[in-house]
Amino acid sequence: MELTKLAAIMFVPMILFLTVVMPMWLRLHYREKRRQSRELSAEEWQELEETLAKAEQLEQRVATLEQILDDSQAHWRQTNDRSN
Repeated sequence: MELTKLAAIMFVPMILFLTVVMPMWLRLHYREKRRQSRELSAEEWQELEETLAKAEQLEQRVATLEQILDDSQAHWRQTNDRSN
């Protein structure tokens, strides 16, 4: 008999928990997960900075190669433009 009383007492709070608290809890949890996934982690920031540094180095290399070509073959740009 005491088991049924305990079950009757716990029935209403369990229903309230499952219908009100649990959905709100899940919604807030996944909203936070989605917000965190939009932000970059420290590792991703480091990777981005390294990639930007490499891009700057490549840009400097291209500028140097263009300068070398300008010095050795003055009309290389015009020749390259005609072939396109």
